[in-house]
This record gives sequence, structure tokens and C-alpha cells, in this order.
Amino acid sequence: MRLIWRAAWGGAALALILWVGAQLAFQHYLSAGQSRAATALRLTVNALQADLARFEVVPQLVGDLDLIHQLAADPGNPVLQSQTNQWLAEQNLAVQASDIYLILPDGQTIAHSTPEGPQSFIGQNFSYRPYFIDAMAGRTARFYGVGTTSGVRGYYFSAPVRDDLGRITAVVAVKIGVDRIEQSWRGGEYRVLVSDPDGTVFLSSEPDWLYHSLLPLTPERLARSAASRRYAETPLTEFPVSRTASHGVPILRLADAAYIIASDEMPDAGWTVHVLLDSADLRAEAQLAVAGLVLLLAAAGICALMWRQRRAQAAERLALERFAHAELERRVVERTAALARANSQLEQEITERRATESELRAAQASLVQVGKLAALGQMSASLSHEINQPLAAARNYADSAAILIERGDYTRARENIGQILALVDRMAAIGKHLRQAARKPDDVLGAVALPPLLEETRTIVEARLTSSGAMLDCQLPTDLPSLRAGPTRLQQVLVNLITNAADAVEGQPDRRITLTAHAENGQVLIRVRDRGPGVPEAIAARIFDPFFTTKGMGAGLGLGLSISANIIRDLGGEITCRNAAPGAEFCIRLPVAEPAGVAA
Repeated sequence: MRLIWRAAWGGAALALILWVGAQLAFQHYLSAGQSRAATALRLTVNALQADLARFEVVPQLVGDLDLIHQLAADPGNPVLQSQTNQWLAEQNLAVQASDIYLILPDGQTIAHSTPEGPQSFIGQNFSYRPYFIDAMAGRTARFYGVGTTSGVRGYYFSAPVRDDLGRITAVVAVKIGVDRIEQSWRGGEYRVLVSDPDGTVFLSSEPDWLYHSLLPLTPERLARSAASRRYAETPLTEFPVSRTASHGVPILRLADAAYIIASDEMPDAGWTVHVLLDSADLRAEAQLAVAGLVLLLAAAGICALMWRQRRAQAAERLALERFAHAELERRVVERTAALARANSQLEQEITERRATESELRAAQASLVQVGKLAALGQMSASLSHEINQPLAAARNYADSAAILIERGDYTRARENIGQILALVDRMAAIGKHLRQAARKPDDVLGAVALPPLLEETRTIVEARLTSSGAMLDCQLPTDLPSLRAGPTRLQQVLVNLITNAADAVEGQPDRRITLTAHAENGQVLIRVRDRGPGVPEAIAARIFDPFFTTKGMGAGLGLGLSISANIIRDLGGEITCRNAAPGAEFCIRLPVAEPAGVAA
């Protein structure tokens, strides 16, 4: 029960603090807004008085001029009228007024700063205007109204024109526009209204508020406005306004908004100036201040709860520390025993790891020996593969030489023996190349002319072409430059490619093998194309791998393309393969020969 009473008293105290704080906040911000509105009102009134004072003496100064006195004495003189109209137009432009005009005692206008056009006052009668009536009574006058001729709002100053005997012979009137005054009020945070003695708004920063009355439009007020034609034909309506007070600050409710209002009179002009400041922003600031107070109280309450919670946590922490100390001692004992077991297990694992390492070293030594034997087998297979082709060609030359000797054709037999010797040298060069497979070759690359090299190559592969029924078609341009290569190794690559092409076209309807070459961007491109089945996409990436072949068992070792690819790379070139539909096309790119030899 005690806790319930404490909570109830605490809630009531909190509500009271919030209510008092809200009242003080609203009173502070609304009072500050009233002070700002009053300051803006003083500035507005001073600006209006200063602006009107500029034009107050203009009618008197104009009325003292001889030209005006002469025209008032002789109003029917057209020369004087023309001179006066011109002079009034110049003065009107100089003082930046709206209109300056001269009125005879009967109310008829005889001179105007705009003498021609629909806006001219000449011939108009203004005897009903209060500013004319007051001037004819011998007083300077002021008047606000809407022009009955131009329909433009303005403020009028007037003064009598007297002759030498003191008689009033005419009235000078000056009209100034008020649009520029309203324009200076727009765009600010304040709304400005100026009302006449009857409460009708005739100047406003809000165009929609013009010609609305802040006071009830009684028949007397409407009659006065109609008699002076102050607003011409413009209809007047009442503002739906209500005046209240909030926290001691006057509030005017107008156009669905609540404004702080500050008003002041201008006795000389007969105006009342009102400055309105929208209270919504001020109320929002007050609400923000109240929200800040709520947050402050909430923070204070949270701090109090945290303090109490910390005390409870401190007591709980002491109890936990006692329990944790005992638990730690128990765990230390258990952990010591576990570490002893882990140490024993670790020693056993170390012994097993050492035994495994010994077995691994033995396996590594065995793998090294197997690798040496594999390399030796690859070299032997390469040597067998590369020597088979020139050996078959040498056998053909030997058979041919024996037949030629029997016939007594020793000259051609000697040529065949020379070819056999060249093939023997080639086999020796191949053997030397394979022996150096594990290191970079040190022979010097030079300029190799492709046409004569192809003639020798054709001789080597002639037997294979004949056995497969293939036909080799060489298409070389006459201006083909020399290649930078080694002749023996390049011929070895061409023999491999042509032989593979002969194997591919064997048994095909079209057994042509095309060899073309041309120069391009400092390189010579050699293309060897067959019309066979082509290279399947699944194995296209592996055809240059060692011991990879698509031929049947015993038909090939799968070393020709691998050796060819290595040779082209050693020569600084590139070999690629693509399907040419039908058949396959191998492309060799080798650099054009330089003037001097370069080491491979």
C-alpha cells in the first residue's frame, strides 16, 4: 500500500511540474513574439511616415509656381495648358509619384501629368473627393482611395492655390501608388495590414485580405465610403475575425490561423497599422521546450532508477564474486587434471608425427626416383617418335639409289645418297635437341626462308602423303619475308603438323591439306589446314599435352604436338588450333627475321 501511495504522489507531482512548465513556456514564447511584433510595428510605422513625408509638401510647392497661377487665372488658354501638362509630367517623373493634376474650384480637372489617353484626368470632376473639399476650405489634405478613372489604389495629397488677394483659385493634387509599399512587406515572417478609420483594410502584405473590414460593416460606414467613393466600385466584405488573449498576449484569429497582433495609429494619415505574427511557430517552440522538460524529467528519473539498480547490482556482484571464487578454485583443480591428460596425449601424438615424417621422406625419395624414370621414358619416346619420320625417308632414298645403281644412273644415285646423308644429319640434330630438353637451347637463331624449307619438308613427308592419298597445297606469296627461327626445329614442327593432317584426312572425301603463309604486324603466320573431322571441343584444351593422342592403340605416342608447341615457344612464337568447318587449322606465329642473329 505504501508503494502505491508513493507512486500516486510521485505521479501527481510530476503532472503539476509539467503543467507549470508548459504555462511558463507558452507565456515566455508568446511574450517574446509580442515584443518582436511590436518592434516590427514601430519599424513599419516609421517607414510609412517617412515615405509619406516625402510627398506631403509637393502640392504646396507646385501650387506656388507662376505657371500654375497663370493657368488658374486663365484656364481656357491652350498654350498654358500644354506647358503646364508637360511640366507636370516632368515633375511627376522626378518625384516618382503616380499623378499630379490641377483642379478648378468647380471640381473640373484642367491639367494632368498624363494629359492624353484613357488614364488622363483632364475633364474629370473630383468635387466629391474629401481631399478636394478640404483644400477648397483652405487646408492641406490627405486621402486614401481607389481611382475612379484609373482604378489604381493610391494616397492623395492636396493643397489650395491662392492668388495675390488670397483667394483660392484652384487645387493641386498629388497621387502616389501604394503597390511598392506592399511589395516591401511580402516574403517576411510578419503579416502587415493598414486600415482606414472605418476599419477597412486597404494596404496588406496579403492581396486576398484587401477590402475586408476588421469592424462590422454598419450602414453608416458603408454610406461614408460610398459618399467619398473611397473604394470606387470595389465591394467591401467583413473579415471572419475573433479577438482573444492567450497567456496575457492579444490573439487575432483570422483565416484559420491565430496571430499575435500589434496595432498603432497614424493620426496624420488617419490610418491604423496592424502587424500580425503567426503564433503556430511560437507554440511549436513552446511545445518543444515542454518536450525538453519531459525528457529532462525522464532523464532524471532514469538516473534515479539507474542509481538504485547500481546499488542492487553492487550487492548482487559481491554475492557473485564469492560464488565465482569458489567455482574458480573447483575449475582449477579440474583443469590441472585435464592438462596432465592432454600433456600425455600430446607426447603420444608427437611420437606418431615423427614416425609419419620418416615415412613421408621415404615416399618422397621414391617419388623422385619415379619422376626420373618417367622423364627418361618421355625422352626415349620422343626420340623414337622424331627419328621414325626421317628414318623412313632415308629408307626410301636407299631403295631408290639401289635401283638407280642397277640402271647405271650414278648421278641420280649420288643425289639420293646425299639426301640420305642430310637425313642422317637431321636425326643427329633431333637427338641433340632432345638431349637438351631439360635446358634452354644455345643454338643461334637466324633468318630462315620458308619456300626452300618447305621443299625439304615435302620430301620427308612425301611417303606419308602418298600412303594416305593426301595432297599438299602450298600457297606462299613471293614477297614473304624470312622468319627468325632454327631451320631444323622449324622443319620438325612442319613435318609433325603435315603428318598429323595426313592422318586426319585419310579415308575422307576431301583429302586436301592447305599450307599458307603471310606477314602481319612484324610476324609471319603459317596456317596448316586439313579437311578431316576436326578437334572435338571436349579435348581442344589438351591436344598440346604430352602423351595425349586421339589415335588408336599403337598408332601414335601423343608427343608430336607437345614437342612442336615447346619448339615454337623456344623460337619466341605461338601455336594455336581451331576448327575450320570442315577440318582443323593450326596457326604458327613467328617473328620476322632481324638483321643480326639473336640467341634463342
